[in-house]
Amino acid sequence: MRPIYDVPVIQIDVTNACTHECANCTRFVGHYKKPFFMDLKTVEKALDSVKDFPKNIGLMGGEPTLHPQFEEICKLYQEKIPEKRRRRFWTSGYKWKEYEKIIKETFDMDIISYNDHSNKDEGWHQPLLIASDEIIEDKELMWKLIDDCWIQKRWSPSITPKGAFFCEVAAALDMMFDGPGGWPIEKDWWKKEPKDFQDQVKRYCVMCSAAIPLEIPSSHLQYDIISKGNLKRLEKIGSPKYLKKAFKIYDKKYTYEDYKKYFKNWAPGHYRDFVQHDPKKREKDTEIKKPWATFDKNEVCNAGLNAKEKKVKGKQ
Repeated sequence: MRPIYDVPVIQIDVTNACTHECANCTRFVGHYKKPFFMDLKTVEKALDSVKDFPKNIGLMGGEPTLHPQFEEICKLYQEKIPEKRRRRFWTSGYKWKEYEKIIKETFDMDIISYNDHSNKDEGWHQPLLIASDEIIEDKELMWKLIDDCWIQKRWSPSITPKGAFFCEVAAALDMMFDGPGGWPIEKDWWKKEPKDFQDQVKRYCVMCSAAIPLEIPSSHLQYDIISKGNLKRLEKIGSPKYLKKAFKIYDKKYTYEDYKKYFKNWAPGHYRDFVQHDPKKREKDTEIKKPWATFDKNEVCNAGLNAKEKKVKGKQ
């Protein structure tokens, strides 16, 4: 895993309200009875806690423009993060016309991440609610995959109203399942090595499937793919998506054979084929679609061998 101080961006999740309910959403939109809206005092506290972070600070949702104090939040970003290039913004374009002026004042257009999800033929999301601890019996393989997780290495730690987290999906899991919360939002919380956040890794990564090479479905499906244990957790919290039966159960065991099947072409971070920064223009994504999985059978050693293979190997 990667130290938090070395990641490219830290997100501040100001709300998990959204105008969409994409399949396998990283914020699990559709599973909450009521969304949260971070109060301005907490936004300010979050910004103060990362002002010395040397890289970028994101404004994230849900859909951030749904926050009733979106303009005030943007002004706080301008005040607390004076270097405009360090401010990042993720949006589906909702209320773009209403907030276009303040958006352009706060963020450089060429680094806004804009995705209105309008084309149902494009967009893919890695399933996230297939608990790794449920489906991978070989725990050495499970922890090897978790340690190599693409979200933790490429994407973002996150701050929510419940605290600071090493991973944005861990933060969303904590919010959805009413977990114990993250670390206090205080100066330099982000100066952590992997050894310093193993408590969160052990609590949340075992409920997640981000790190597991799988078939990546369309983000426009009307259901999430979920393991049985997580489905019970969703039933317990009264998830609206659960109540609508907007789910498909994943009930098989995952072995090294499954890993070999998917890892060579598995590129979960490549969730669309275009780059877009505003409603008017999109460009072809010129970045090469590289597979993520970074270890093979020789590197993983015995971790992914099934019981029969291990037994044979032991006799040799």
